Amino acid sequence: MSTSTDSLTPNGARERLLAAAEALIYAGGIHATGVDAIVKQSGTARKSFYTHFESKDALVAAALERRDERWMNWFTENTLRHGKSARAHLLGMFDVLREWFLSEDFHGCAFLNASGEIASADDPIRVVAREHKERLLAFVREQCDEHMAECGADIVRATRLARQWLILIDGAIGVALVSGDADVALDARAAAEQLLNAEASHTHPPSRHSPT
Repeated sequence: MSTSTDSLTPNGARERLLAAAEALIYAGGIHATGVDAIVKQSGTARKSFYTHFESKDALVAAALERRDERWMNWFTENTLRHGKSARAHLLGMFDVLREWFLSEDFHGCAFLNASGEIASADDPIRVVAREHKERLLAFVREQCDEHMAECGADIVRATRLARQWLILIDGAIGVALVSGDADVALDARAAAEQLLNAEASHTHPPSRHSPT
C-alpha cells in the first residue's frame, strides 16, 4: 500500500500544485513556466496534475483565483488598519502598496501580468483577472461611498472617484515594477489626496461675501 503524501491527503497535492504554479508564474510568467517545473517545485507526482487539472491553463486560472483571495484579504485587512475614517483608509491604501513594493517578492500585479500574456478577453485566465479588478474596485467603492457620506457629498460622485482611485493603484503598481522605486506609492498618494481635496471643494465651495 502506498504511503505517499499525495495518497494520504488528496487535497494536499492540489494545494501544493496551486502554490507552486502561483509562485513560478508570478515570478516568471505563464508562457515561461512549464508543467514540469510546477510539478517539480510542488513535490507531487506528475499524475497528480492530471488528476486535479484538465490543462495548464486550468491550473493557472485556479492559482490566480487562490491569489485573488489571499491578496484581497491582505489588502483589505491592512487598509482598514490605517485610521478610522474612510479618507484615512483610502489614503492608507498607498502606504500598504509601498510596503508591498519594498518586499523582495514583488513582481507587479499578477493579474495585469497574466492579462498581458493572454490575448482573448474570454479566456478563463483573463476572466479571473477581470474579476479580481472588479473585487478591488468594489472595495475601493465602499470606501469612497463612506467618504462621501462622511463629507455630506453627493454619493453619485463616488463611482467616478473609485474608478480614478483604481487607476492610481494600478498605475503605482506598474511604475513601481518598471522603475524599482517603492516611493512611487507616495506620489500616487499625493495625487489621490488632491482628488479628495477637489471633491471636498465641490462639497464645500468657498463662501462668497457681498461687496460692502
